[in-house]
Amino acid sequence: MKVYLGELEELVLLTISVLGDNAYGVSIQQELESRCNRTISIGALHSTITRLEEKGFLKSWVGGATAERGGRSKRFYDITQAGKKALTEAKDLRDQLWDLSKIKLASR
Repeated sequence: MKVYLGELEELVLLTISVLGDNAYGVSIQQELESRCNRTISIGALHSTITRLEEKGFLKSWVGGATAERGGRSKRFYDITQAGKKALTEAKDLRDQLWDLSKIKLASR
């Protein structure tokens, strides 16, 4: 069964790949907001992350507690092979549609 990615799901997966070993809730939110120039609530982000974990596209683990967080630990995220496959399929579909599109895009 093919599983499709929503826009925010795709952006979250890509952002986690950009952040690498530093991908945790707040860093993901800040990177997304910076790159997309839009506000994303931490609740919407956590809902999306939960969906991605349920689909098997993300794995997570808890890091060590830090003094800067009052002794609380961060939950870190990484993309699974299934997540990488889903991103590849989404990109391939978009590339095919852009190649077939008759839209003339403005140059930058």
